[in-house]
Amino acid sequence: MLSVRKVSKTYRKRGRPIHAVRDLSIEIEPGEFVVVHGPSGSGKSTLLLLLGGMLPPDAGEVLFDSADVYRWSPRQRNRFRKRTVGFVFQRYCLVPYLSVLDNIRVPLAIARDKTETDAEIVALAKRLRIEDRLDHRPGELSAGEQQRAAVARAMVGGKSLILADEPTGNLDAPYAEIIAECFIEERKRGRTILLVTHDTSLLGIGTKDVRLVEGRFDPAKTAAEPNGNGPGRSVEKRS
Repeated sequence: MLSVRKVSKTYRKRGRPIHAVRDLSIEIEPGEFVVVHGPSGSGKSTLLLLLGGMLPPDAGEVLFDSADVYRWSPRQRNRFRKRTVGFVFQRYCLVPYLSVLDNIRVPLAIARDKTETDAEIVALAKRLRIEDRLDHRPGELSAGEQQRAAVARAMVGGKSLILADEPTGNLDAPYAEIIAECFIEERKRGRTILLVTHDTSLLGIGTKDVRLVEGRFDPAKTAAEPNGNGPGRSVEKRS
């Protein structure tokens, strides 16, 4: 289980406090697919960084299997990120001098994981419609192709927790559907997924929807029970 208990994080800009998240609490069960939605600046990316062991809170606890992630040593947190967390960054963070194939392999190299074969990576790339771009470098790809390469990188290695920051932000409707279906399928395979987005067409694809506004969860706009759609539904078509 992944738990956030009364977590707050404040930044300072030009001497002024910016309250990114305030007194947040949420529990995510293994195998859940939680969609956190809200406008830009509502604290969604900060929440993901807190959950991924990359940003210590000012107050509160982030618990993984009942252990406080920020009471671990840096080496323990690093192991947690390498072995457990697949992260889809909003700005892709692809290595510019590596091919798409080698970018997708990066988490495997870091974790020294030799169990995933190139054939399995190619199969994942086909699911994301980038199999013909594996020998390209990121600068030769469109923004949407880079986005899908970043998703593929997060999926390799069998990580149990996937944290996705606006994974459909640069995608047209047909490719947004492909990404949504990929997450739905991974949830069926037992992965826990937390996806943050401002895109309301993604509501309902997971097991629970949560709205975040100005760093706080809005209880009036939060689905306390799983969505009544089994493993999820296809993302709505967008113009």
